[in-house]
Amino acid sequence: MALDRERLMQVLDRAHSGPICEPFKWDTEVIPQTIAAALRKYDLMKTCDPDNPINQDDALADRFFQAGFDVAVEVGMLCLDTQRVIKFSREEIQRGMDSAPAEFTLGEGKEKVVFRHRGLEDPFPPVWVAPLSIAVEEHLFIPITEGILRERVVDCLEGPSLQTIWGSKLRAGSPYELLAGKLQADLNYEAIRRAGREGIGMYAVGTAPTHYGVLGGYGIPGGYKPERDIVLLLTPVEMKTSYEVLHKLCQTYNCGGITYGGSWSMIGGYAGGPEGAAVSCIACTLLLYTAYQASNGASFPYDMKYMGNCGRKAQWALSVVFQALSRNTHICANSVLNQTAGPATKMLLYESAVGMMNLAVSGATSCTGPRTAGGKYTNFITPLETRFAGEVFKACAGMSRAKANDIANRLLPLYEANLGMAPKGKSFPECYDVERLQPTEEWQRIYDEVKEEVIKAGIPLK
Repeated sequence: MALDRERLMQVLDRAHSGPICEPFKWDTEVIPQTIAAALRKYDLMKTCDPDNPINQDDALADRFFQAGFDVAVEVGMLCLDTQRVIKFSREEIQRGMDSAPAEFTLGEGKEKVVFRHRGLEDPFPPVWVAPLSIAVEEHLFIPITEGILRERVVDCLEGPSLQTIWGSKLRAGSPYELLAGKLQADLNYEAIRRAGREGIGMYAVGTAPTHYGVLGGYGIPGGYKPERDIVLLLTPVEMKTSYEVLHKLCQTYNCGGITYGGSWSMIGGYAGGPEGAAVSCIACTLLLYTAYQASNGASFPYDMKYMGNCGRKAQWALSVVFQALSRNTHICANSVLNQTAGPATKMLLYESAVGMMNLAVSGATSCTGPRTAGGKYTNFITPLETRFAGEVFKACAGMSRAKANDIANRLLPLYEANLGMAPKGKSFPECYDVERLQPTEEWQRIYDEVKEEVIKAGIPLK
């Protein structure tokens, strides 16, 4: 679905003509006051239920959606470079959502994958996009990516991302980044070839801290392909945009491609607690699809206490957000699950089991991950946790929310006390044979033990 030029120009024009607002006032007054008013209007204050981390109340999800819609109309999206607000009417947002695809494809040939809007407890299999753009050393990029692509549960490729290019430090916004966009495409294609996954769809460009990575890698000869791949547009928190993001949007338009719109909201940040973060995520998602004409994506909550979203409050907010979007739109919503533990730990797999199950039953079309160890450490991503998360995600399609909630309450006590002090685990070279791309005996044993545990808890893995 090609981007509409008139809608694109409206966004650019409003970024230069909308109401003026300083970022400090936006963060400390506009966002918290508007969200608090919406929570009061729809009687949503203190509705978070940590004892039931997967929401069971459809009417509650619908009220959150209405609150989020109101906030999207009231607030709009702040352009940081111009300090002007891009505003949309309720009718414009509704048209933006109506024009988003309920189904689309990425990839080509035998690797083409269908993204389809999913209802609650939907048996249609969700799409697993892996890995998140965790930084890795240059010499390990191809082995890690090849190993992940050998896991057939992976449907599309996003990361990892580069720290250096040909040995030189990658610097955001510099000419190095322009080169890195094309280099990542080259390395991805080599890993794809080695894994036998030619034609797999990609998210462009993981190594793009600013817009230069996309300009250097997407839509150019030998780079990411507009007819097969999708461009990442990641918006600053809360409900902001920037020239960097809009440059990527314009490059996507010029190349005839499609966009992914993503953001997040911090529990304990400007939006408030889990209820406020849920409203913010819904509002931001509506704005992402309206402003960026997204085909995939959404906004999702993180908990500032431990910088992840696998605890009870964040899981509850995550379930509310995706249930609200599933019930009230037809979009192909994507989430990111933010695990905090590292490879070769049981906690990483427990976090993945709860979070991926929640997303599967709450109507997410797709998920990108894993974000092993919170993305904090270099080389801390392996194929084995990628396999496990994808297996759970797909196996839980069609499960009831009641059953998933019961399973979550069995598994959460196994790790929730360690949120905020999660074990670092081991890096890829420490728990994988880099040449054979096989896990160590220790890491394989941990995977086997946890898989057996979650099967006994009720997750139908094979």
